[in-house]
Amino acid sequence: MKKDYKIERRRVFLIPDLPAPLTKASVHLQIFDNYIENTRLRLRLVRSPETKQWTYILEQRFPASEDLTSWNVAEIYLNETEHQAFEQFEGREVKTNERVETNELRFNRYFYEYNNYRLAIDVYLGALWGLNLAKVFFETEEEANKFQAPDFVVVETTNNPFFVGTNLVGKSLADVRKVINDK
Repeated sequence: MKKDYKIERRRVFLIPDLPAPLTKASVHLQIFDNYIENTRLRLRLVRSPETKQWTYILEQRFPASEDLTSWNVAEIYLNETEHQAFEQFEGREVKTNERVETNELRFNRYFYEYNNYRLAIDVYLGALWGLNLAKVFFETEEEANKFQAPDFVVVETTNNPFFVGTNLVGKSLADVRKVINDK
């Protein structure tokens, strides 16, 4: 059976904060990613603070190659009733080294225009408060390769598996700092 995936081409950058003129009060989306253990699935909940509207998405995602710039992505948009069947996976607590953690990542997503590109800037909440990642999505590999990062970028994290969502579950800002400092 053939599965149909869209290819998501992206580059990811660590940034120190929101670039001007954005502020934490700027228009944004609230995103809750719940990773379903031992699968390539995540349940994504997106809330618009302005409209108070929720969007529920079940996603399967995995790298399209060794290079983490291309991902295979399949999405199913759920209605509220369908979402309720998956609520058991939201905020599930897991124990790691005597610490109680969750399988959920929370962040606010802001949008920033730069050289005819729209950057999606994720400001992480909770234990990852202080982690800010800017993602740029591309139609072609050539376009991704030609992209010049903005001056406010600290480092590119595209091909560092530590910064893949599922790997950030249970991590703290101290873990991020260690990875950056060990580089």
